[in-house]
Amino acid sequence: MNSLLLRFFLLSLVLISCSKDNDEWRAKAENPEFVHRSVKKITDVIVHDIFSPPVAARIYAYTSIAGYEAAIPQNEKFISLAGQLKDLEAFPQPEKNQEYCYSLASVQAILKVGRTLIFSEDKLDEFYDQIMQEFRDTGMPDEIFERSIAFGNQISDHVSAWASTDNYKQSRSFPKYSILDDPSTWKPTPPAYMDAIEPSWNKIRTLVIDSAGQFKPEPPTEFSTDKNSQFYKEAMQVHDIGINLTEEQKQIASFWDCNPFVMNVKGHVMFATKKISPGGHWMNITQVVCAMKKLDFVESTEAYARVSISLNDAFISCWDEKYRSKLIRPETYINQYINENWVPLLQTPPFPEYTSGHSVISSAAAVALTDLYGDNFAFTDSTEIEFGLTARSFGSFMEASQEAAVSRIYGGIHYQPACDIGLLEGKAIGTFIAQKLKTRKEDLAEN
Repeated sequence: MNSLLLRFFLLSLVLISCSKDNDEWRAKAENPEFVHRSVKKITDVIVHDIFSPPVAARIYAYTSIAGYEAAIPQNEKFISLAGQLKDLEAFPQPEKNQEYCYSLASVQAILKVGRTLIFSEDKLDEFYDQIMQEFRDTGMPDEIFERSIAFGNQISDHVSAWASTDNYKQSRSFPKYSILDDPSTWKPTPPAYMDAIEPSWNKIRTLVIDSAGQFKPEPPTEFSTDKNSQFYKEAMQVHDIGINLTEEQKQIASFWDCNPFVMNVKGHVMFATKKISPGGHWMNITQVVCAMKKLDFVESTEAYARVSISLNDAFISCWDEKYRSKLIRPETYINQYINENWVPLLQTPPFPEYTSGHSVISSAAAVALTDLYGDNFAFTDSTEIEFGLTARSFGSFMEASQEAAVSRIYGGIHYQPACDIGLLEGKAIGTFIAQKLKTRKEDLAEN
């Protein structure tokens, strides 16, 4: 009897010890910072590779969706996006009665999908090796490590196959934008006079909205060179604001510049200054919110997925209108009809004016975050510190989106209607997605 009790006691000690070890490595491995650092690394490579804003948003969407789908088996209250996003079929599932580390699977899925969408694979590979070693250093058993990697690969392969059908590859060979003789239409702007970016982006598959044209905004103000016309007055407003900017207005414009195409000219030398994209700015805001809310890794992947999906569809909608109206930029109009020496504070991006991309995507992202975390969510945006700018604080996500919109007028690159109508366009898109997309079982119960 005493012998049996001793065996039971020793077995209990072993089980308790194993359970403690399991809890210790899990506590380390399920740190949401692994996910945040992986998304941030995707951002860093996007900046390095100088992807255009719409393309960057596409990268964020597919990587974030992969990260979310690999993470949600950890928590049964979350539901898959399969069947909700266009053409997205059911995902592979983890093996029953097997142990996984889903945070590792999520990071694996994010980085593997990301690797297929960027150029600088070596930069991502270096980070990958480092973060994988950190996962191993948690003390995670080898069989769980390998099983989790395999599951992450299944998810990433599924997402990559789906991504390959969105018409992006085909669009690489579509015709370039042709400059028109019509004086109302967009012309390349200094200093680089670059070709128009992504003129066929409306042919990329949307994820949630019905089509690129579902939220078609009202047309821009009718073009005119008449000094009494509304269009001339709107251009004059941009001109006058530009020559009377306050320091605060300059700071706001610079904070939200987010132009990956900034070209510097020194004598005969021209070189690019690499900056974050507007979508990347909102992905960074999402990380700030996750930290403030102390979200776990599954909840964090939900936030990234919902924001990036909204960014993706908002860019497609906005670009659809840009190449429908093909409206001339303020810099071109003002130099030709008002003041040939006028220069905007910010460098004009290489695509048509209407609607304002910053306004559309910022409003859509703000709706996504508001839907998740409520209105009047005060936060400090430290996104631009690494680019030499100071942090800015906001009382809500919508307030931040409104500042992002008006910054484009201060910067001298948009007329007022592009920003005002752009905010409405983005809000409509964001609201549609927030209402249609379900990530939690409780959302289904409400309908």
